Amino acid sequence: MWVNEPRSLPDWIKDAYKILVPEIEDGEGGLSQEQAYDRLLAHDTFSSEPADAEYAIERLLDSGWFYEVDGSLRVTDPDA
Repeated sequence: MWVNEPRSLPDWIKDAYKILVPEIEDGEGGLSQEQAYDRLLAHDTFSSEPADAEYAIERLLDSGWFYEVDGSLRVTDPDA
């Protein structure tokens, strides 16, 4: 991971990260964006709005918290 790069995101997006990290790490080869989207919408503590799930995943990718390989989401630095 790069140094001095802020990893600040709104709490509700950090909540999405906390929901998805175990799912990504448990799966062999991560999760597709569609699977991650479905997991967020199915989770009882996350918004039921599809646009929120899509936005959270996009922000996590854009901010470097997740990255994508061959269509699968991966955790950039699980210990950060």
